[in-house]
Formats: sequence, structure tokens, C-alpha cells
Amino acid sequence: MSEGAGKAQEKRKIQAIKGVRDILPPETALWNRVEQTAHEVFATYGFTEIRLPIFEETELFARSIGAETDVVSKEMYSFDDRDETSISLRPEATASVCRAYIQHNMQQLPQPVKLYYMGPMFRRERPQKGRYRQFYQIGAEVLDRVRPADTISGDLVKELRRDAVIDAEVIEMLTTFFEKTGLEGTALYLNSIGCKECRPKYVELLRAELAKVKDKLGADSQRRIETNPLRVLDSKLESEQPYIEKLPRIADHLCKDCAEHYVAVKRELDLRGVKYHENWRLVRGLDYYMRTTFEITATGLGSQNAVCGGGRYDGLVELLGGRPTKGIGFAIGEDRLILSLQEVVKRSSDTGVQSPLATRHSPPLYIACMGERAYATALGAAKTLRNAGFRVELPPVEQKFGIALGRAVQLGAQYALILGDNEVSSGEWTLKTLADGSQRKVTEQELIAAIRSL
Repeated sequence: MSEGAGKAQEKRKIQAIKGVRDILPPETALWNRVEQTAHEVFATYGFTEIRLPIFEETELFARSIGAETDVVSKEMYSFDDRDETSISLRPEATASVCRAYIQHNMQQLPQPVKLYYMGPMFRRERPQKGRYRQFYQIGAEVLDRVRPADTISGDLVKELRRDAVIDAEVIEMLTTFFEKTGLEGTALYLNSIGCKECRPKYVELLRAELAKVKDKLGADSQRRIETNPLRVLDSKLESEQPYIEKLPRIADHLCKDCAEHYVAVKRELDLRGVKYHENWRLVRGLDYYMRTTFEITATGLGSQNAVCGGGRYDGLVELLGGRPTKGIGFAIGEDRLILSLQEVVKRSSDTGVQSPLATRHSPPLYIACMGERAYATALGAAKTLRNAGFRVELPPVEQKFGIALGRAVQLGAQYALILGDNEVSSGEWTLKTLADGSQRKVTEQELIAAIRSL
């Protein structure tokens, strides 16, 4: 054997770094199907895609997530650029979306701005089933600039309802997405964590109650009593559960506005037929989160069975230097979702995943409605149309028809479905072509065929 051949044999095989991996065919086909489903379902709700940088200034995450958190202090991949700027691979995408919203002056666009993203995130955590150091997320964010009217007491009820409708539509879209992927055994959990007015009082009450049983808790929970008592509620230690179950519940300590918002969110979910379970222990550890928080779990993942989490985060845009802006969003753990879908495949003779409905050629349609009866009808019509693959925009608050049609034109809608009490009573809905102003009467049964014939 020649000396050169011997040296070649001695060269070690370079493998992927611990905690990352290659995604190979045929598994990539399932990933593509999931991502295509996200593109198509989110589009039917009026969301558009944003593509974000993989790295950002470290300060962005230090300010949004918190410099003292484990994510920033221990888990981020950070390094100095050649100009000595500290840069980090993104550990999550919400902060990046908010940064882009501010940087590109999206406050001037028609509000709310609805964006979605997908791609890799990076955290140096201990690798385990469904959890990697390079992992993938599919997420969506709704950002809604605070208008002066939001601070006027006479408009408070209207604004609370607007926020609740946006929250419910985001959750409905999420459940629709999981249904379209074919995911089985899902459960939606819901809670309200209050706001900066009522949550601090609850946290202090929680801290005082935890102090009484401190010696019965583990080391992590004892530490969190001082640093972040809400995180104690996340504990999975069996020995701690009897004490946690007796702790005060935040739902009993919400301020009037938060309580009304929570009731409104549940009412909107009921109207949409979205099933949920209330979970008083479902919290978020960061200060800018408020009110609505939710999580979706699925079978096939063991005890760590969450595939998605989300919540409302009014105040984050301000924290990053922007104008007062409301926000809500979610992030789907795509790696964990794929694992669950692979369990479905094992239980099925085929892939177990429904092909998403094609929507790329469907015309955008705006629903303008006035009155409670019309609103309930509009919800049903929107769901029917979206299931048929049409992109539908349904405003979160009632608008006069003239304003609604102007908004429809702004958004580039081709058609408007006009629903008032007269249309609901007669059973004949008005379908308007915005380009030429022509309109026709159609029944609910004729609606889809009528749009496709235009």
C-alpha cells in the first residue's frame, strides 16, 4: 500500500455536528407537503410570507427575550462579526418579525398586518426526541398598530372585540392547518394570563403562596419562586403536583378588561366551532406576553407532546423601539409535527396526510357584513369558502359597507360578498365584482359555483 493511500485511509469521516441532522428523502416529501399546506391554508386567511435573516444583532434577542434568560445567556449561538458587532443565530422568529415591521415602516400599511414564516432556528439545548440544536418552525404573527381611538373609553368595547376576533381567527387558522395535514389526536388548550395591570398582583400572590410550601418543592421551583413564579406552574415533577393544584388561579384575578377579553375570545371560538380546553397552568414567562395564550398538543410525542404554542404580546414592538402595536402569534415545532405525522403513517396504509386544497389560482374575496345575524352567517360562509380553497378576508370588526368595500379594494380583493340583515332574511346574498361594480344575487348553495364562474 502506498504512503498516500495509507494517509487517505486514516482520514476520519466528518459527520454532522451533535444536535443537527440531515433530512433525507423520502422524509423530505412529508416536510414539503406540510410546508405547502401552511402556504395554502395561511393564504386563505389573508397572511403573506416574510423571509427573515438567519442571524440578527444579539441585542434584538437580549431585549425581546431577556438578557438573563437561559435562551440568551446559555443557549444562543453568538459570535462577533468583523466589525465587532455581536451577532446571533436566531433562536426564534417573533422578534425578527417585529424588527422588520418597524424597520420597513409596516405601520403605514392597512392594519392589521398578517405575516407568516418558516425556516430553521438555533439553540444549544440538550438534544432529545423531536428537539434539535437546529430545529424548524412554521409561525405566524398579526401586528395591529394602536390607533388613537383605542384609548377612548367609548371605543373600548369595540377594541376588545376586535382583539378577540383577531385572536380567535389566528387559532381557527391554526386548527385548520393541523386538520389539513392529517394530524390526529390534537387538543387545543387556552388561558388568559392577564395584563401589566392585573398580572403583577397575581404573581405576588402566587409567590406568597409558593413560599408557604417552598420546602416541599424541588430546586428548580424553589429558584423560580424568586425569579419567575409563573414558571413553577410548568413543573412536571410528580411530587410537586398536589401543591401546584392548590395554588390560586389567574382567571380569578383578571382585571375587568382582561376578563371581558377572555370571555370574548371563547365566544368567538365557539362561534367558529373550534373546540378547546381551558388550562389555568398555561403561562408565558416573558413580561410582554398578555391575555390570550394557547397550546396545541398531539399524540406520538410522549410527555413532551406540544407541537405549537402562541399568545398575545402587546408591547413587544414598543420594547424594540416601535410605535404602540398589538400583536399575537404562534410557532409550530415542525420537527415535532413531522414526528407525529410519521406516527399517523405507521397506523395507516398510506401517508395519513390529506393533500391540501390548491389555492394559488383562487380569487381573493372580501366579506362585508353588518349586524349580529349577518356576522354569524359571514363566519360560516368564510369557513366554507376557505375549505373550498378561496382566499377570504373577514374584517375583525363591523364596518359600514362603503368603508368595507374601500378596504377590499386596498387589499386587492376581486370580489366582495355583502351580507346584511336583508340578505340573511331573504337567503339571497350579494356578490359584487369590484373591478366593474356589477353585482348579482346568489344563494348559499350557489356561492362557490358563482365565484368560479366569474
